[in-house]
Amino acid sequence: MPRLSAVDEDPTEYRNNQLRVATQKAAGINPYPHKFQQTISFPEYRQKYENLKNGEHREGEQESLAGRVRNIRYSRNVTFCDLHGPGGKVQVMVDQRRPELDESDFSKFNNSVKAGDTLGIVGFPGKSGKGELSIFPKTFTVLVPCLHTPQKAKSAAAADNAWTPGRGRNPDARILKDPETRYRQRYMDLMLNPEAIRIFDTRAKIISFIRRFLDTREFMEVETPTLNVVAGGAAARPFVTHHNELNMPLNLRIAPEICLKQLVVGGIERVYEIGKQFRNEGIDLTHNPEFTTCEFYQAYSDYEDLMTLTEKLLSEMVKELTGGYKIVYHANGYDKEPIEIDFSPPFRRIDMIPELEKMANLSIPRDFASEEANKYLADACIKFNVKCSPPQTTARLLNKLVGHFLEETCVNPTFIINHPEIMSPLAKWHRDRPGLTERFELFVNKNELANAYTELNDPVVQRQRFAEQLKDRQSGDDEAMALDEMFITALEYGLPPTGGWGLGIDRLAMLLTDSLNIKEVILFPTMKPVINGTSTTPSTSSLDAHHTGSTSSEQVQAMEETIRTLQEENARLRSQELEMNAREEAREREWQQREVEANAREEAREREWQQREMEANAREEAREREWQQREMEAKAREEAREREWQQKMNGRN
Repeated sequence: MPRLSAVDEDPTEYRNNQLRVATQKAAGINPYPHKFQQTISFPEYRQKYENLKNGEHREGEQESLAGRVRNIRYSRNVTFCDLHGPGGKVQVMVDQRRPELDESDFSKFNNSVKAGDTLGIVGFPGKSGKGELSIFPKTFTVLVPCLHTPQKAKSAAAADNAWTPGRGRNPDARILKDPETRYRQRYMDLMLNPEAIRIFDTRAKIISFIRRFLDTREFMEVETPTLNVVAGGAAARPFVTHHNELNMPLNLRIAPEICLKQLVVGGIERVYEIGKQFRNEGIDLTHNPEFTTCEFYQAYSDYEDLMTLTEKLLSEMVKELTGGYKIVYHANGYDKEPIEIDFSPPFRRIDMIPELEKMANLSIPRDFASEEANKYLADACIKFNVKCSPPQTTARLLNKLVGHFLEETCVNPTFIINHPEIMSPLAKWHRDRPGLTERFELFVNKNELANAYTELNDPVVQRQRFAEQLKDRQSGDDEAMALDEMFITALEYGLPPTGGWGLGIDRLAMLLTDSLNIKEVILFPTMKPVINGTSTTPSTSSLDAHHTGSTSSEQVQAMEETIRTLQEENARLRSQELEMNAREEAREREWQQREVEANAREEAREREWQQREMEANAREEAREREWQQREMEAKAREEAREREWQQKMNGRN
């Protein structure tokens, strides 16, 4: 696990902070209070008191604020510190010359409050003589002590880096710059870099806008399974897991498409889902194995309708979040001039095959499934030095050529439309152009952002497409789609004409936050584990190695004794926790055993009842047969008497 170096954090300071907490506990003081009642938020405080004059104080008013302490500045009679919270910061001005605090309170503040602590302040508002909005404490409480020493901002500008969506960012303004620490310990990134919270706030607003946009158009939001027997809906390699109870392999979903279309079959004609997808593929600047998408399906529409809807959604979103249709993006790196991306509708459209032939001077055989087409495209890749790793299926070769020639031209939002059927196993055939489908991909800054098509709803053709994908899979393409019989059965019940659409939320967030790495917009991105890494907490030996000599040997010994006591206490608590867990597990096993025994007794009673019921039924059937036999015998005697009577009558005559 990465950790701050000794240059960034004095190990003696860490040990002193531990001692500070231990001393409070020894004195019977809880260093971790349960609650603090705030009366106002940071943005509300700034809005309410921003118009105070320089040097003006409102002693008659009282507010309560809580936040993390940054940038403490000491002077003879006044201590200043910045209190940071959601939406901004407020200066805390502790002046021992004011009647609200005496000398002991001032000394207590200076000795007990450290940078990084979470502090609760009850005081009155005002402005310093230089016009800094402040709160003057009457009382204060350390709500959470910070044992580590956070990095300091080199300037007020760095601490107040006021970035907004759509504008270019300046990474040099970050206080914490190391990307490994920022991605692995995201709490430090959020704590030290104000823009980090704004980035994830922008991401949240993107999702909220999409949800609001679809909800107002009467789409229903749903949740579909993350675990699937067949990983369908996209050409990708899945993560495979195993269900112990069912003793069967399962796949983490690569797309929710198959399930969502079944809901349209069932009658939910406008449906969408925002959620995580998982693909067992590479990690780079625009790919993370776990990522977020939005997919929606709209009955009685086609890909033309969806292009119009896409233009409306994205252009309105960009305008709402940034104030206009144009954004700034450092596509070539932060050390180069940024580019401008214009989301003004309508977006440019590129007809895939004709434009590829035009740009590369090709004449691709129109039977895309033929060996001739495959060889032609393979030769074209060799000619233009376009790399395509095996298996060189026609779909993969086409995809590489399109990426080389067409996608590179898509800086502003651009639709690449009308893909061949071999590239689009779930898309409906083009109504006017054989061999193609009614599909589009939206590219921005040369990267795919959205994918949509008129949905294939003919079950016979869908089975044929799956069979073609099976050939690619057998040739080594493990990203080709698998046959899904349940989905075909659903199509046989009837999927109405439908348009389906999917968008990558992470990549959209990258664009609107000027982020060049997808890890910047995912709170906890997938990272390779650190092997034999060190702990983030300095060890006793490291503390000794970096001891500066500013603390006496007696103090050091006392500190070490306190730390050992704390470690022993933690070990004791851990042992108790393990014992409690063991007892709980034993009770759980006992309960399960009792449940098994109760089930066994219930099953025995059930079998006994069934046996008695069978015996009763047998007796009833025997009685029924006996009654029928007696009835037959009585009838036979009646018939005999009837024959005897007729014979007597005949004799008399």
